[in-house]
Amino acid sequence: MSFSMTGYGQSAVQYGGYKIQIEVKSVNHRYCEVMLRMPREWASMEDSLRKLVQGKVKRGRIDVFVNKEQDDGQPSSLQLNHEAAAAYIAAAAELGQRYEVAGALEVSHLLALPGVMTAQERSNEQDDPEQLQKLLKQALDEALNGLVEMRVREGRHLVFDLQGRLAHLEQLYGEMRQLAPTVVEEHRIRMKQRLSELQDGSFHWDESRIGMEVAIFADRSNIDEELTRLSSHFGQFRQLLDHDDSIGRKLDFLLQEMNREVNTIGSKANHLALVNHVVEMKAELEKIREQAANLE
Repeated sequence: MSFSMTGYGQSAVQYGGYKIQIEVKSVNHRYCEVMLRMPREWASMEDSLRKLVQGKVKRGRIDVFVNKEQDDGQPSSLQLNHEAAAAYIAAAAELGQRYEVAGALEVSHLLALPGVMTAQERSNEQDDPEQLQKLLKQALDEALNGLVEMRVREGRHLVFDLQGRLAHLEQLYGEMRQLAPTVVEEHRIRMKQRLSELQDGSFHWDESRIGMEVAIFADRSNIDEELTRLSSHFGQFRQLLDHDDSIGRKLDFLLQEMNREVNTIGSKANHLALVNHVVEMKAELEKIREQAANLE
């Protein structure tokens, strides 16, 4: 099972009148980089949360967002603002006296006035550090499970795509393997044709000289070693796609080696069909490199 480096997970829990939401996002990165954003008063728990992430994810940039907000579903602790109430009562008495308005300010009216009753914020000092840390780790673990599930699904799609592209490379490889032995013979035929066009009756070619030139060409254009190494790289690449371990860096190394062999074949190939195959193979390798860069 191979993992993509792209994923998302979330969870939410309640604690002491607060709703705590955790979001986890991951994208491509060369190493495992964990970025935590959480309330400052919980900074002491950052290290344990970071280790939890690193235990689940081996590679990628992982952004963890921990947010808390007052839970509207929880009853608030209300506090009476005596100064505001006294000011309203004094104002009512002054209005009644100055404008000779009859009527009394009832308690129900007073409680409905702005500022008389205020919601009391919960003090962070009430937090139980051990309980809070345990709760945060449980919530983060849940979010990470969602992240990993998404990375697994994306990883399956990537591996399927890479297997198809590797099959195309192997097809091109097979055609190149068939073309390789014909290159020297075609060069010999072309050389004789050119010499035949040049001779004016007094010129006779030297078969031994032609044989020597063909032998030099054959040695210079031989791509057997490159094809053999390519075949080995293809086999290793396919095996890695079946591994359960982190394979992204190993695939990147193999792709560099494949590109090196294909470039060498391109520099040696003095044959149009081979050159066309080299161009197509390089284009496919670039697509594979872009896809493989998403794997953990």
